[in-house]
Amino acid sequence: MADDQEKTEEATSKKLEDARKKGNVPKSQDMAGFVTLLVGIVALVFLLSFMGSKVVNLYIYYHQIIGQELTRELFFKITLHTMLQVLLIIMPLAVCIMIAGVIANVMQFGFLFSTEPLSPKFEKINPIKGIANLFSLKKLIESVKIVLKVGAVFGVAFYFFLQFVKELPHTVFFSMFSQLLWLKEKMLILAGVMLLLFLLIAVADLFIVRFQYFKNLRMSKQEVKDEYKQMEGDPRVKGRIRQVQMQTARKRMMQNVGSADVVITNPTHYAVALRYDKEKEKAPVVLAKGVDHLALRIRQIATEHGIQIVENPPLARELYRVCDVDDQIPANLFQAVAEVLSFVYLGNKSKFANRLK
Repeated sequence: MADDQEKTEEATSKKLEDARKKGNVPKSQDMAGFVTLLVGIVALVFLLSFMGSKVVNLYIYYHQIIGQELTRELFFKITLHTMLQVLLIIMPLAVCIMIAGVIANVMQFGFLFSTEPLSPKFEKINPIKGIANLFSLKKLIESVKIVLKVGAVFGVAFYFFLQFVKELPHTVFFSMFSQLLWLKEKMLILAGVMLLLFLLIAVADLFIVRFQYFKNLRMSKQEVKDEYKQMEGDPRVKGRIRQVQMQTARKRMMQNVGSADVVITNPTHYAVALRYDKEKEKAPVVLAKGVDHLALRIRQIATEHGIQIVENPPLARELYRVCDVDDQIPANLFQAVAEVLSFVYLGNKSKFANRLK
């Protein structure tokens, strides 16, 4: 019994779907942060000239109003113009970062809209439970992860910074232009190293988050059994499954009526569609059968496709009783069905020339 309670089984698709509906998905903040940072840097590089031109225009605007009397109207005009220009400078970069944040999350768990995380949960404001969560193992692990990540970033950055500092005495003899190039080169190296480090941290965090997520959703054998029983035992689920199966089978059956050789009927109640291909089948096959309104529909389709309808009430009722769809007719009905098919083939020799060979 204890083995049944151990969560050794992978989460079922239903449990995963239920967790997703509640907004519980594997989400790595580090991966989202890295993608956002990378897109932000690339966008900044491409937008730098545009942003620079706006800053220059703003400087020119300020320079032009030097010496003018600062009235309330002028102050309002300056403020409005400044806010508009700052918005134009910041907005493209902000939009790129916002889109990157959305893409970073969609890449991890697909598009998801759930109001479950927004619903109020009063147990979250329980002070005793809140204090207990502060000192939980999960919080401790998260704290250790943060310390390790920050330590790694600062450690690598400090190491490269020290290497650059060692080269500073040699730059004294460089020209101003060469010093700027040296500074630019070191900044690019440091930025590249930091991005690579952030990528490694993000990938590691992504794997850890996904591992913990699926581990937390594991189920015991008893839970799997209970879920299976619940799914199979729900009358609504069973009814829906039967309904879908019947609809699918009926649709396929009606599609097959168009390829029948003959439809045998009991004028108003029964209809059975038969086909006989000597090269593929040893005996005639029942393509469709039905009673009342279904029989009427079979006769309508047969009429639309020019399939001959033969009234033979005893044979129609017997075929309906002993045969299922796609079954070959039993041997005791060979003679009766052969007579009907012969009558149909001889009555339309042009259509069934291959059957008369």
